[in-house]
Amino acid sequence: MTSQIHVNRPHDRSFLVAAIVAGAIGVGAAALYFLQDLTLSHYDAKAHLVVARRIVDSMRPGWKQIGAVWLPLPHLLNVVPVQFDPFYRTGLSAVAFSVAGFVTAAVSLWWIVARSTGSPIAAWAAFTVLAAHPDVLYLQATPMTESLLMGFCLLGTAFTWKWVMSAGASRVWPAGLTLALACLTRYEAWPIAAAAVGLAAVALVRLGVPSARACARAAALGSFPAVAVSAFLVLSRTTVGSWLVTGGFFEVDHATYHKPLVVGEAIWAGLRVVNGELTTMVGTMALVLLIVTIVRTRQSAHLLIVLALLACIALPLYAFWQGHPFRIRYMVPLTMALAAITGVAVGLLGRCRTLAAGLVIALAILETPPLSGRSPMVIEAQRDAENARGRQRVTQCLTESYDQTPILASMASLAHYMQETAWIGLSIRQYIHEGIGQLWADSLAEAGRHASWILVDEEGEGGDALARLSRASDEFLAGFERVCEGGGVALYRRGMWRGDM
Repeated sequence: MTSQIHVNRPHDRSFLVAAIVAGAIGVGAAALYFLQDLTLSHYDAKAHLVVARRIVDSMRPGWKQIGAVWLPLPHLLNVVPVQFDPFYRTGLSAVAFSVAGFVTAAVSLWWIVARSTGSPIAAWAAFTVLAAHPDVLYLQATPMTESLLMGFCLLGTAFTWKWVMSAGASRVWPAGLTLALACLTRYEAWPIAAAAVGLAAVALVRLGVPSARACARAAALGSFPAVAVSAFLVLSRTTVGSWLVTGGFFEVDHATYHKPLVVGEAIWAGLRVVNGELTTMVGTMALVLLIVTIVRTRQSAHLLIVLALLACIALPLYAFWQGHPFRIRYMVPLTMALAAITGVAVGLLGRCRTLAAGLVIALAILETPPLSGRSPMVIEAQRDAENARGRQRVTQCLTESYDQTPILASMASLAHYMQETAWIGLSIRQYIHEGIGQLWADSLAEAGRHASWILVDEEGEGGDALARLSRASDEFLAGFERVCEGGGVALYRRGMWRGDM
């Protein structure tokens, strides 16, 4: 029976080695990028710190500050550490969680491949594709959320595979809870969890479990992520008035908007850019081999669970279909699927697996050199570098003139700059932003009544909400004088407002 497919006890030592190696790689990469001042180079890395900080540090602190555009778990994990200024300013506490996610992902991947194929050498091949990948290493060295996503998804896949191998008779909660946590981390986990539940049901049936029982057991597995997603939808409805925020935070790219062929070409090109031409080609052949093996051999049905990781492609497909600008980091989670599928396929090759594993490892290291300063994700993360230097002029103005009175600014556009101003002593409670409810709406109607300063992002995504409002009405900035600008951001200070007369 398929439940007999597993690695022997001597391989447990290799699993421990994999954990130690992953930890050393993760910590080493994080230290290197910190020394290169790249930890917070991506504007979203700073914004994630702001969202976690504002739950406590805000004009209106509380659970509503958790927000509803990004999923909440990464911010809940960081809410306490980032209240300490050194962690908030450097992001190092959030990096620690990212490194933990990376280690979890790498060792879970090793375990999945080794246990499902009985081949540690195949597990090392898969491990190398993921753990030596420069973009994966960079993201796990930042407060970004992709590393946590991969950790929860691969751990959830491992638990789900183990549960399927027991014919669904073992405890379902480790798999279900882990998938639920993934669903509260990033949206890519939603289709992965759905695919895992569906494929688990199919695998159970193929392994001999009666259909009704298999569906009931799969439903029990799916209940965990379903509750997590439902809870988030309620949170979103309660905080922003919408069940799910799907737009309004990016400028539509008409090159991909509702053009399926263009979207498909963009994703295929992005996959090759991130992982290398040959590594992607090998992964594609591995996928074909895996599918053929599953179809031909009922006892290989448990391998269906690995295919669930491919479902993360749903997010970039939907995003680019909706005209979201192309982003390399949307491609990076696909690397975990590529690594898992390639590793399992290597393990299926019997006598050729050692040669195949060596080829996979060599290609991964040669095509995507670890810690490359020119990897696509590292380059993309520095898109804001020039603007960041320009914003220093605005920061200097605040340093010289700021009087601790409220600043009106759009967090949707300038969260990263709010984090930067922490270095001169500003806190989130000094900002009027979208997350504090009616005061934000009132400030849009009469800025001078509530704010002494206004920060406007005049260039990002065509200008933020305040920039659009100032263009539409001269009244919005009436009584404010432009103090300085830099990096696409303008600073206004209230002069004589009619309410003062």
